[in-house]
Amino acid sequence: MQYRAIVRILGLLVALFSVTMIPPALVSLVFQDGSGLPFLLAFILCLVTGILIWYPNRRYREDLRAKEGFLIVVLFWTVLGSFGALPFLLLEQPGMSITDAFFESFSGLTTTGATVIEGIDYLPKAVQFYRQQLQWFGGMGIIVLAVAILPILGVGGMQLYRAEIPGPVKDSKMTPRIADTAKHLWYIYLSLTIACTVAFWLVGMNLFDAICHAFSTVAIGGFSNYDASLGHFDSVGVNLVCVVFLWIAALNFALHYGAVSGRSLKGYFYDPELRVFFIIQFSLVFVCFITLVEYSWFADAGIALDQALIQSVSVSTTAGFTTTDFAHWPAFLPIMLIFSSFIGGCASSTGGGLKVIRIFLLFLQGKREVNRLIHPKAIYSVKVGGRALPDRIVEAVWGFFSAYAMIFVIVMVCLIATGMDDVSAFTATAATLNNLGPGLGSVAGTYADVSDSGKWILVLAMLFGRLEIFSLLVLFSPTFWRS
Repeated sequence: MQYRAIVRILGLLVALFSVTMIPPALVSLVFQDGSGLPFLLAFILCLVTGILIWYPNRRYREDLRAKEGFLIVVLFWTVLGSFGALPFLLLEQPGMSITDAFFESFSGLTTTGATVIEGIDYLPKAVQFYRQQLQWFGGMGIIVLAVAILPILGVGGMQLYRAEIPGPVKDSKMTPRIADTAKHLWYIYLSLTIACTVAFWLVGMNLFDAICHAFSTVAIGGFSNYDASLGHFDSVGVNLVCVVFLWIAALNFALHYGAVSGRSLKGYFYDPELRVFFIIQFSLVFVCFITLVEYSWFADAGIALDQALIQSVSVSTTAGFTTTDFAHWPAFLPIMLIFSSFIGGCASSTGGGLKVIRIFLLFLQGKREVNRLIHPKAIYSVKVGGRALPDRIVEAVWGFFSAYAMIFVIVMVCLIATGMDDVSAFTATAATLNNLGPGLGSVAGTYADVSDSGKWILVLAMLFGRLEIFSLLVLFSPTFWRS
């Protein structure tokens, strides 16, 4: 294990992360809200710490194997999430405990969108901006992780996309042109953010709100500057813009990369995961709309369609924006929406959940098993987009699903052990493991009332969900640490 090379990379990451403290300090200067000093102190602490970690190890530049890749991925999120908590600890408003500061930071960076803060409307503008910015940078990290790293590591069937990785892949070493890929992905991600900002501004948001909500929309994070979330604006236009950009961000960014680099939209039309994604999306909207109209939940069908569209898309893509209290919607709708977050977005998107491609592969595998029962001697293969997949990929997806189910049960039982009621424990586990944010019961609004032990459990669930389970689970294996 190349420990010193790993430490060198972490030192650079922390030093680079220090730069993220500067924009909130500038926002504080513009709005003169008096919260700039904590961000400047956090900047100095991150920069000095990063340099102190990097400098003694600056000459260690060995090639990293997949084994080191797993450790770097986990340390990337845990270390940056920890340093991201510094401003929350230093700020007077909101005054936060260590547990709450870490919860808010990890929730932002993993784009979960669960919050412990009440009275978001009255926070200093710099703090509001920092929360949104955390999600935006977290979303970019997710894209690079999902497009350029996880396929190489072969996590949970993501080797399905190995052939789509730009640059050469040699053996098991981390040798693709990740930096080059990341640069192009940055351009795409930044362009989408700018487009989303302009769209929000055109439909009535002020520039500050437009930027902040574009950050969390493109990252599929769900943080908002207001306690009422998107409901604060009470605007069909805002809801529609949010839906469109959530759909774009929930698609496989390898498709966006291919469209930009190949200057062709053909990839979108021939991608089977995209088709399944939109079948699920339109089905959810239709069911919600029909049920809301049937129960006369809103004054007219137009409002019902608007609310069905924004809430079903927001929850199913794991954004977690709210425009109304969907937890009290009639019949089965709240539970159905929570379960839709288990599917989440497409692979290599900023969305959470199991991912559409995995659900699709599980369906195809189940169909194959039924056919085998009918025709035991026949040979059936699982095909996606006309291509027969190796059994190794199908097995990896089943392994991912079983590990996900195991982690889900363990987290939920641990939450119940802390005193949380069953419904809240189930939905809090789903909301954090799927990186959704809001749940039902006592966690329908904020997580402020969750015990400290419960919050740390949920932070771990956020990491498991964001790191695709196995990237973190592999570190618990004694075999991993053997040389």
